[in-house]
Amino acid sequence: MDAPARPWPPSVCGYAEQRGVFRLLQNMLEELLIHKPEDPIEFMIEHLKQYNDDAPRICILGPPASGKTTMAIRLCKHLDAIRISQETLLSKETLALTKEAKAYKERKQKIPNALWANLIRERLSSVDCIKQGWILEGFPENQEQARLLQSAGIIPRHVVVLYAADTTLIERNSGKRLDPLTEEVYHTTFDWPNDVQIQQRLVKPDLSEEEMSKQLLEYHRNFPGVFQIYQKILRSINADQPCVDVISQALTYVQTQHRSAAPFTPRILFCGPPGSGKSLQAALIAQKYSVVNICCGQLLKEAVADKTKLGELVKPYIDNGYPVPDNTVMKILEKRLNAPDCMTRGWVLRGFPRDIEQAERLQKACIIPNRVFFFNLPYESIIERLSQRRIDPVTGERYHTTLRPAPTPKIQARLKQNPKDKEDNIEKRVDIYQRNVKDLEEFYEDAFYVNADQDPHPIFEFIESCIIKPLPCKKLNASI
Repeated sequence: MDAPARPWPPSVCGYAEQRGVFRLLQNMLEELLIHKPEDPIEFMIEHLKQYNDDAPRICILGPPASGKTTMAIRLCKHLDAIRISQETLLSKETLALTKEAKAYKERKQKIPNALWANLIRERLSSVDCIKQGWILEGFPENQEQARLLQSAGIIPRHVVVLYAADTTLIERNSGKRLDPLTEEVYHTTFDWPNDVQIQQRLVKPDLSEEEMSKQLLEYHRNFPGVFQIYQKILRSINADQPCVDVISQALTYVQTQHRSAAPFTPRILFCGPPGSGKSLQAALIAQKYSVVNICCGQLLKEAVADKTKLGELVKPYIDNGYPVPDNTVMKILEKRLNAPDCMTRGWVLRGFPRDIEQAERLQKACIIPNRVFFFNLPYESIIERLSQRRIDPVTGERYHTTLRPAPTPKIQARLKQNPKDKEDNIEKRVDIYQRNVKDLEEFYEDAFYVNADQDPHPIFEFIESCIIKPLPCKKLNASI
């Protein structure tokens, strides 16, 4: 396709990212290649009618007694997805293949892999699975089943594998109890229900220690083949820990999105109190990813130095130390952020917005960041960082009386302190930030929170990971 004669308006890029247009088209193309319909146009129309790319598609795997059923039930409750297991498939009388599968079960014969795959495909084609998503429990059990699912176009987005030592699993199996009414799994030691009625109807699964050992052996023999197919979307979780921790780790993983091939232009916003390290992190991000590093205060000074019309308006305010009116700031900032280099390479902005009114002005101008970071730093650390900063008026070199002292007494004697780094001025600036930060946090509800009271390297690694990875489907409060 030829490049457009004019650059796309800023609102177009934001709309495409927010609505997942690229992902929608990519998913549609994948479905076409998988199903190869005779009428592609009609197929795409039907696909769009049923399309729900955010619906979960999850497989929960693991050896017997590892907690697959409990995990699947808890995730289904949280994600409002449909749980699918061998038991639920065999109890679904409306499925055409259920009767055939039950016949194998009654004859105590192993149900063929192809029949299982067809049964699952039939169930997943139901409206509830398409709209709400599904969680497949304990399947596929081997590589053949996994390939049959792939051939049928059943490709999970997330695979969670539970693991624990065989001795732990055998011990856990001896205390396992099943609620036949709800299919919830309990344990006589670790997870006993408080409800007396539930206690009375619990039954012990008919699985001896010898049979358990055979199933474990078969699982260990088959799992490497399954791992080979799903290794890029698979997360292993230690099941030998409190149930709450296991569920939390699984939930965090299944709510993440995998790296996308969609074009992505970073539009990054750093908010934080003075001295929290925004300038350093912005410089590191700009250096590594070639995004445009923009400081609002520096931008205003450049406008004054260039003697532009807007710069002439700004000059009296800067000379007298007064805040520049928001209207004037927005004109300068909007012009810079809509420049070709910012539009093509992306940008990292700091120093604006400082309050909710400025944030709303940015939004009205269609300047919408796709990653927002709030830097958190204790007041004592802010004072320690800023009040001890010094500058050499001869060389322009910056020093810190504790962390980076001057190398010679001669340099030390001529160092000067910027008036804004005096404690009284620092306190005023921090107070202004604290008064407005809560409103900004509510406005940018998908923001990430950075512990700025640590070395720059781990801070950079965290920021970088948040930038390159897509946002979770239902974003949790991310922080370090």
